Amino acid sequence: MSKVVAKESFLVKFIRFGIYITVFAVPLLVFRDFISPFHFGKVIAFRSLVEILGASYLVLILKDRSYLPRRDNVFWVFLLFTLAFTLATITSVLKYPSFWGTLERMGGLWTFWHYFLFFIILTSVLNKRRHWQRILDLVIFAGVLSAFYGFAQKTDIDFFLGSGDRARIFGTIGNAALFAGYELFSVFLALTMYLRSGDSQSRKITYLLAFVITSVAVLMTAVRGSLLGFVVGLTIFAFLWMRRPEVAVLRFYGAGNRSHVGKLIFKILIGLIVFFVFSSWLFGGASFVKNSGYLSRVTNFSLTATTVQTRFWAWQAGLKGWIESPKTVLLGWGPENFNIPFSKNFNPKFFRGPGAETLFDRAHNMFVEVLVTMGIVGLAAYMSIFVVLFLLLRKLLANKEFAIYGIGFISAIITYIIHNSFIFDTSANFVVFFTILGFLSYLDSQNKESLFAKAFTDTKALADRSRNKEGQYEVQPIIKNKLLISIIGMILVIFVSGLIYKTNILPVKANYATTRAIVRGWEGDFKGSIEKYKEALTYDVPGKYDYRHRLAQYLVGVGGPSVKEEFVRNVYEYTIAEVEKNIEENSIDYLPYLYASRLNIMLGKDDPKSSYNDKALGHSMKALELSPTFVRTYYEIAQAYLNKRDYPKAIESFQKAVDLNPDTGISYGYLGATKIESGDLGGAEDLEKALNSKNPYSPREADFQRLIGAYLKTNNFVRIAWVYEQLIIVNPKNPQHYASLATAYANLGRIEDAVIMARKAVEVDPSFEPDARIFLKSLGRDL
Repeated sequence: MSKVVAKESFLVKFIRFGIYITVFAVPLLVFRDFISPFHFGKVIAFRSLVEILGASYLVLILKDRSYLPRRDNVFWVFLLFTLAFTLATITSVLKYPSFWGTLERMGGLWTFWHYFLFFIILTSVLNKRRHWQRILDLVIFAGVLSAFYGFAQKTDIDFFLGSGDRARIFGTIGNAALFAGYELFSVFLALTMYLRSGDSQSRKITYLLAFVITSVAVLMTAVRGSLLGFVVGLTIFAFLWMRRPEVAVLRFYGAGNRSHVGKLIFKILIGLIVFFVFSSWLFGGASFVKNSGYLSRVTNFSLTATTVQTRFWAWQAGLKGWIESPKTVLLGWGPENFNIPFSKNFNPKFFRGPGAETLFDRAHNMFVEVLVTMGIVGLAAYMSIFVVLFLLLRKLLANKEFAIYGIGFISAIITYIIHNSFIFDTSANFVVFFTILGFLSYLDSQNKESLFAKAFTDTKALADRSRNKEGQYEVQPIIKNKLLISIIGMILVIFVSGLIYKTNILPVKANYATTRAIVRGWEGDFKGSIEKYKEALTYDVPGKYDYRHRLAQYLVGVGGPSVKEEFVRNVYEYTIAEVEKNIEENSIDYLPYLYASRLNIMLGKDDPKSSYNDKALGHSMKALELSPTFVRTYYEIAQAYLNKRDYPKAIESFQKAVDLNPDTGISYGYLGATKIESGDLGGAEDLEKALNSKNPYSPREADFQRLIGAYLKTNNFVRIAWVYEQLIIVNPKNPQHYASLATAYANLGRIEDAVIMARKAVEVDPSFEPDARIFLKSLGRDL
């Protein structure tokens, strides 16, 4: 009888352990104020782990060719999409972000090749049932832990980032929608494992608890697209289970009862969906719904809801950009460059006032995102992944021993597609998705063995080995010289160490310095903050685009330092030089032009003849050329003209902003204030429109004072009284507002109202009593 060489090397065990760590730890990493944003640390950790595993894997296949990649259909479509990603990067309009990604999303070609390498290692080294069992358990367990982290965000425990009775939890992922997508994988994995045969009762209970916990986490995100996917996925699961009564599932169900149970669950789910939709329609306007942020959100099916509209507008802008030229139709604008066609075709309705979301760096739809950034070539390659997966799952569904996996993963993939129709993928979601791809590849290879008893044997590990003369399986190395392999290994250690330092450690150091700068800024340490920003910008690493802009944001933000100080002006000059590097490196991106414009405006605001104002206009005009309908650009142009005391052109720019989106109150506010400042009292009408527009502007007291000044010139005490009534709403603790309103009422003959306001002024500030007595005496009244 032949013997099998079964002993595994330390290298194989090391790689496998590294895979487990990657799948489990990366989604759970939270760095708080150490580095930011959320995905930065996760991707840095992921890339470092994969680079170490990649070098180890290369040595492994040199020693044992049986671990060469399994080249099945899943492998080929994944490779095809990766090559399409590469081609789109080569032809990208901005190659640097396409290759390295952006700080916020940490995508890009460099990181994506890491996902592909991770998939190769995963499918090559995990070759036994227990390996995949362990990794799927880790995925589920990590999902449960992330869910509990999210639950803790509903508390006031400061240890948990985002705590403080958060309305919508985001777990360890950093965003409610992305967190929901991550948890959905755990939901369907846990459900599939629960209904799978062969596990102990205690293990099934564990899976059931995991399913319940992760489902609750998804529901608590209140992400409507994800909830839609969740419900549709569960319904499809029940439907498929109903159609396959022979599926090996719970022991306590008789074979004849399984179909009945599936039908019952399916009917219950359909009934719940109908009940929910009907109840939402019936009680949508009820006070208990309106007063609940959660209920008002999940019951709002209107296509005019803000988040729904902004997605439609973003998709429209992206698709307009996609059809711009044959090149963009075929290969797109380049990965990570959705913001370019978005800004070029910006819908002014996005801008509803301060705080409005006006920059979409992603389409919030993976299919639109891929089409716009990678063209038809990229979308076809991306869609081929799902085509192959569904064909694979169909074969699994046809085999009763594997049917539960077919049911579970068909439902999971459909849920994933629905979820991704309203959002996009990031690191944690990709790690889990590609892990599932690896598992399905493994199941497909085992399904071809036909018999369940052989479905999880070690045939893959032995497939490429040959028998020696004694009948034993013999390892077949690619390189037989062990010394040469050792030398290659040492070279790889040096290379990977340098690679990790250059592409991961240095970016972390720059990111850490920037995060310290932000924290010092919060603490009011201006010089300390600038010192850290400058330190961060000494590193020539990916992310420098964002670090430069964060410095600019700090300077021009509300409550920023006075430009009258020499040190501050020098910092402004330094920042302008840094932002101009962004302009040079990203010449078709409007955003750095606007930052440069605002910085120059701040320097030139006290001198109408300053050259800074001309520079600001130059940058703003270039931004306008790149994004002709971006409302804020007209504000920058107008402000530069205001600095130059050129009121007609400032008014012209503000008027164009009003025309672009007449529903935005702040545009009327700026226009009215500028008119009044120039001597045109008709600006008072614009200021009132600002207060009464569809998206009303909340004016500052200075804006109200402009209105009062305009109305005093025409003795319009009706409008003056109205203005002071608004001022009291804005600042009810200012006694002067009550005193002035009393005077306005007196001029209108509203004596009783004047008396009430005079007494209110004294109530707010007793020092007003002497003046109030004199005023009331003039009206023939006493205090």
